Amino acid sequence: MISADALRLSDATLPSLPGAVARPAYDRGKTGIGIVHIGVGAFHRAHQAVYIDSLLGDEPDWAICGVSLHSSEVRDALRPQDGLYTLALLGEQPSQRVIGSIRELLCARDEPAAVLARLADPAVRLVTLTITEKGYCLAGDGLDAAHPDIVRDLASPDAPRGAIGYIVAGLRLRERHGLAPYTVLSCDNLADNGGKLRRAVLQYAERIDADLAHWIDTKVAFPRSMVDSITPATDDSLRERVERELGVHDAWPVQREPYTQWVVEDRFCNGRPALERVGVTMSDDIAGYDKAKLRLLNAPHSTLAYLGSLMQLETVADAMREPLLSGFVERLMREHIVPATDLPSGFGAGGYVDAILERFRNPAIRHLLSQIAWDGSQKIPVRLLATIADALAADRPIDRLCLPVAGWLRFVVRQAQAGVPLVDPMDAALSRAGRTATGDAAHDIAAFLALEMVFAPLSGDTRFVDALRTAYAALGEASREQVASALLAATGSSHA
Repeated sequence: MISADALRLSDATLPSLPGAVARPAYDRGKTGIGIVHIGVGAFHRAHQAVYIDSLLGDEPDWAICGVSLHSSEVRDALRPQDGLYTLALLGEQPSQRVIGSIRELLCARDEPAAVLARLADPAVRLVTLTITEKGYCLAGDGLDAAHPDIVRDLASPDAPRGAIGYIVAGLRLRERHGLAPYTVLSCDNLADNGGKLRRAVLQYAERIDADLAHWIDTKVAFPRSMVDSITPATDDSLRERVERELGVHDAWPVQREPYTQWVVEDRFCNGRPALERVGVTMSDDIAGYDKAKLRLLNAPHSTLAYLGSLMQLETVADAMREPLLSGFVERLMREHIVPATDLPSGFGAGGYVDAILERFRNPAIRHLLSQIAWDGSQKIPVRLLATIADALAADRPIDRLCLPVAGWLRFVVRQAQAGVPLVDPMDAALSRAGRTATGDAAHDIAAFLALEMVFAPLSGDTRFVDALRTAYAALGEASREQVASALLAATGSSHA
């Protein structure tokens, strides 16, 4: 139960916190705002804001102004706390850390002038975003000019409401006043996030002012980035736990796993914080890191999701406690995915695999297999089929790589024949194929391979077709015992 009369976390109560609780190792009063972050949700506060918190002791000019575009909830929760909040790390030894890098919180809906003034502040040299893909108002790789938010902001560009509108309005003010622009850094999980954001901003600016668009094109940097850390939602149990540990009330703590990764393209136009000092990887090969994450983290996740679900397991940690399944996943990663993937220069594949397996085993993270199993038609092609294609091109074996693909198909059949809809944009087509499945591998695989949006061009490669049929047949009716048998056979074969 949260105490009604508990003191609130704030600068004033920081000294009273227990010694085990980490807190800002710098004088917050001597920091200056150099970053505006749009989309100040849980992931940002558990991820980028933590890196900046670690940096401010050496570089105090990079504190954050957090901007929410529409909701005032974060502002209203954290302003009375002087922007302070607790990060709970969910490991075998849980810990708490108070983060102080957010010095100002604004809600653009209520305080548009303050947001624009902050964007026009010469001290601000970096604007970062975590607004999810829909916040970019994209159509393909460019701007969706018909999106209602874009239509509205183009009609009133000096009074924007959306992220693209605010970015351009801020840059327009700086261009008018002869100020250097800020770098715009997307931190959303979106392939080529910097490139897509740049194109959207330029296309929007061109509709307002061709000269402004040219200035942005030649002066503004849009680095690409990749982020990774599991951040479960905040709930009352977290609030209660934090209050017990701190002895004060925190209206909006956040939580995440201990592991965190941030890779940033080193392309800035107006200086940058020394991010590499606090564990950020600076690289020009963001696509390579994206590929590594897709294949070495996301593909094993999908493998656990489908084969684990067939074995009637519930969470990733549960699946990793099954020796046959965890052993298969590790072997798949080390012997088949790593050799078939062109990884970034200097990338430590062995250490990365070790870290992923440790993350999967973390019992404090309750990551549901059923949730990871969503949207298989979108995930399987990039997570597994692309690796299979590369392995075939290099004349490498693909039998083990095909087992999780077959597991997905058996999962689809099970759901369809039980009358359970899939959480998948191709639910209708997949469920139709699943309902007509007979158990005969040749018949069932032919029906699924007809879904060219998923399987082309591999559907025309007899090596893939034969390997997928064999894997599908090995799973039988996909009972727990049959899946275990298939995993034993696959793991025990030295040349699968």
